[in-house]
Amino acid sequence: MKATQPTRRKPAPDRANEAFERLAEPLRREIKVHCYRMLGSLHEADDLVQETFLRAWRSFDSFEGGSFRAWLYRIATNACLNALASRKSAQRLLPDQLGPASAPMPPGAPATDVAWLEPFPDSDLTGIADDAPTPEARYTSREAVQLAFVAAIQQLPPRQRAALLLCDVLGWAATEAATLIGGSTASINSALQRARETLSKHYPEGRPLTTLRADPAQQELLGRYLQAWEGHDLDGFVALLKEDATAIMPPWLQWFAGREAIRAFFAMAWKTCGGLRLVPTTANGQPAFAVYERSGADGSWAAHSIHVITFEHDAISTLTLFLEPRLFEAFGLPLTLSGAQSPATTHES
Repeated sequence: MKATQPTRRKPAPDRANEAFERLAEPLRREIKVHCYRMLGSLHEADDLVQETFLRAWRSFDSFEGGSFRAWLYRIATNACLNALASRKSAQRLLPDQLGPASAPMPPGAPATDVAWLEPFPDSDLTGIADDAPTPEARYTSREAVQLAFVAAIQQLPPRQRAALLLCDVLGWAATEAATLIGGSTASINSALQRARETLSKHYPEGRPLTTLRADPAQQELLGRYLQAWEGHDLDGFVALLKEDATAIMPPWLQWFAGREAIRAFFAMAWKTCGGLRLVPTTANGQPAFAVYERSGADGSWAAHSIHVITFEHDAISTLTLFLEPRLFEAFGLPLTLSGAQSPATTHES
């Protein structure tokens, strides 16, 4: 009589659920950042995290030990690659990546047919951002979430993007990356080489310019920025800009380069604006403001835009204005403020 082989018992549902949550939940935020870097979209990243955790839960019985983190990244990376393959375009970019700077004139209408790169709230980086990379990583976590870096890697084909993030940001070996996303080690090394060549055009010195952490000097500049915008002080605003600063405003295709072009545009734009209130926040490891515009006779304020500021030394080099109110919810901010409500009390920066 043939002996039957003992079967591996599945853990009880409650125990399996507890085991999965214990392993997976501490990784949720870093998986979201990884999906954001892959997709360039905060909202798509949220969807892909849910899909990743659902796929992982459904196949948890097949996890046979080893690194759960690597197993979860494999599921997330391949889910992102599938999502990119199903898109009309694998790229989410910013206006300055699509065409030359504009003459100082009001834009006609926003480009509604373009899926733009979105900002990432720093509240979702808590507990995972680390300036000390592994020995194998080329970029720190802080560098690799900056808006310009995320915009640059969106120009890479999806597999090059995945290889670069797994190896040069997370610090995994090419052999590990090949296991995660499929293919040979040689193919991963080839993808890495091409990705690094593309990034070298953006970063001739080999890496992004590290953004300064908040210090008294930068806080003073940010205070002057707030006062200039709320007071419609054009001279005060322009004085904060580098001579070759750029102003980018998705979903508008038009963008402006140089102090004078930026001045000319905002001189016209502010004429149609009744009033602004700015709430300090942070995005992509950079200082930012959530801007509200006066919306009615009752003195209420409506969500207008998220400003992400890039400093070089003691001046603003790039100002990116995301004119998309739906982003406010992701930043933990209300869509409206009452006339008596102080913006500073709505968000703890």
